[in-house]
Amino acid sequence: MSSMFGKPRASGERPPQSPLPECNVAILGCRGAGKSALTVKFLTKRFISEYDPNLEDTYSSEELVDHQPVLLKVMDTADQDGPGNCERYLCWASAFLVVYSIDNRKSFEGCQRYLEVLALHARGCQRRCPILLLGNKLDMEEYRQVPSAEGMSLASRFGCLFHEVSACQDFSRVQHVFHEAVREVRRQVEWNLPVRPLFISEERPSPPVAMPVALPTHHSLATCTFNTLSTINYKEIPSVAQAKLVTVKSSRAQSKRKAPTLTLLKGFKIF
Repeated sequence: MSSMFGKPRASGERPPQSPLPECNVAILGCRGAGKSALTVKFLTKRFISEYDPNLEDTYSSEELVDHQPVLLKVMDTADQDGPGNCERYLCWASAFLVVYSIDNRKSFEGCQRYLEVLALHARGCQRRCPILLLGNKLDMEEYRQVPSAEGMSLASRFGCLFHEVSACQDFSRVQHVFHEAVREVRRQVEWNLPVRPLFISEERPSPPVAMPVALPTHHSLATCTFNTLSTINYKEIPSVAQAKLVTVKSSRAQSKRKAPTLTLLKGFKIF
């Protein structure tokens, strides 16, 4: 089945030593929500209305998202009436699309159970994956049972994005949803990268043993003295919680002219 919907790779197109970054997306939802229709629409730009509800498979497609290539793997799950045997996709996916049909309130209520399972999994493993809540079958507007406001409210409650699409009409909106999942995964990876510590230089006075150096005078030139340069010590910036703010004002003569004040980190000088 993967060869039916997946986009074939061109042989010799990319050397094996430089594989594409992968993004695994699992599509969740109750039976009849249109998960398979969305998957096929994204992969082939076609709409097919008849599917085997017991069929579950994973497809792959090479995509270009924001000018960056990615190997997008899509798992079209086949849960019947709600979450069941969730481990197969909870540990596999890096993002989730939770789908309901806007003309079926029961499918919308089933989405809440999926979102609760995903939230519980995120708390247990301390790893939060991006989630997008999708209201499908926007072409069935005249039979709508779930207002957009309810979908937005549910998405806000669980901290996920919300979109309404139609698998049989607009390919660009369906593609946008899958690409948005890739973008969210990339943002999540960037947020989890370790932050390199920042350093600033702090000026310290010269050692007491440093003596002025006098230059001999020639042709009645004045004698000049030079002090040795102060040493520079590199010190890590204190964390925001430990940093104290102080107000440094100008001299008394300048204060009469209402000179502006500067807010600095305590313990560091301006130079």
